[in-house]
Amino acid sequence: MSKVHPSAFVGEGVELGERVTIGPNAVVLGPARIGDDVWIGPGCVIGTPPEISSEPHNRAWDGELAHIGVEIGPRTVIRELSTIHQGSYRPTRIGADCWLLNRVYVAHDCQVGDAVTLSAGTSLGGHIQVGDRVNVGMNAVVHQRRVIGPGAMVGMGSAVTRDVPPFAKAYGSPAKLHGVNAVGMTRSGVPEDVVRLLDAAYAELRVPSEIPESLTEAFAWWNSVEPARPLAQTFSGHL
Repeated sequence: MSKVHPSAFVGEGVELGERVTIGPNAVVLGPARIGDDVWIGPGCVIGTPPEISSEPHNRAWDGELAHIGVEIGPRTVIRELSTIHQGSYRPTRIGADCWLLNRVYVAHDCQVGDAVTLSAGTSLGGHIQVGDRVNVGMNAVVHQRRVIGPGAMVGMGSAVTRDVPPFAKAYGSPAKLHGVNAVGMTRSGVPEDVVRLLDAAYAELRVPSEIPESLTEAFAWWNSVEPARPLAQTFSGHL
């Protein structure tokens, strides 16, 4: 059974899973699908229109469901005052087992994978794609249409203007590549020799020409989303 605070507003077109918690003064507008065991904190706003000047700013609270929707996977925690916008051509998606800490902003059409942590104050522009097990530090800002590969870590306060490859460690303003997320790779069971191989390649701002088996899934995802401005290329040489 879900528990929705009396002061929260859940609009038409919202599908709640089992054991969903929605805190005081939170607003959830349709269309939206909220998975089982999701926790939505006080003052969150989910499902307002995409911030696109050509799209209608509908009154979803009055039943005007003009946009594509929001999907939130099971067991995800969305802390207080966070905002997630409707999709304009595909649902804005937050995966399973994610943590969105306080004041996180996720714009229209973003696709956030599973087990992702978006730390307090993180802002994602429209159309961003984030792979599984990514960790984004406090107050980082990610430019629209950027890609962050699976297992990557983005440092706090970073301005991400280029695509971050899988398992990378990136920080700064603008964010630059600083080796690999060795801790995250080790926790994921990646062998130490593979960690060293990828770290050496990233030191030259390149991706290995032959991807080790333990990394194939992550790099297959990376190639499938076709990053347009990667921090590391598939050839040797500095950018």
